[in-house]
Amino acid sequence: MPCGRQIGGVRSGYRLIFGTLYPAYYSYKAVKSKDIKEYVKWMMYWIIFALFTTAETFTDIFLCWFPFYYELKIAFVAWLLSPYTKGSSLLYRKFVHPTLSSKEKEIDDCLVQAKDRSYDALVHFGKRGLNVAATAAVMAASKGQGALSERLRSFSMQDLTTIRGDGTPAPSSPPPPGSGRASGKHGQPKMSRSASESAGSSGTA
Repeated sequence: MPCGRQIGGVRSGYRLIFGTLYPAYYSYKAVKSKDIKEYVKWMMYWIIFALFTTAETFTDIFLCWFPFYYELKIAFVAWLLSPYTKGSSLLYRKFVHPTLSSKEKEIDDCLVQAKDRSYDALVHFGKRGLNVAATAAVMAASKGQGALSERLRSFSMQDLTTIRGDGTPAPSSPPPPGSGRASGKHGQPKMSRSASESAGSSGTA
């Protein structure tokens, strides 16, 4: 298994270097130098490479068991790049360009329809999302208002009376038990003096 993984990594490295990085660098040079011939050459390569990558997604599923399948893919990329074989230019001029030229109007119409449908779908789902969010906000607000009203109703009149009674002054405490007796004792001499004075006045009379 480790050996197989190393071989797969080497294949991916070759594919990355010779199939992507090398053409990307020379495409940059063609754009920089404004060489129309080189520019057209690398544009044809990238179109063929894009179609090859798309087809590869399906062939990797069904043909991965085929002997030397990955080696054949590397050889095919080298054939596309080679300045001697000019494989990308050959495939483009013989197959891709005539096919795209004959189907160009249909492809453009399909792209326009797909663009319009995607825009309509985006607007539709956007409206639905806003409606769902607004409905959720209204429901949350109504639930909160109902809970507040239920909380207010839960207070009874007795609870309100108790709350009002908390603000009244506390009743005065009764006098201590010994205070009545003490006042009685102090009041008896006064009463006896007044009685003696009244008796003396009646005797002199």
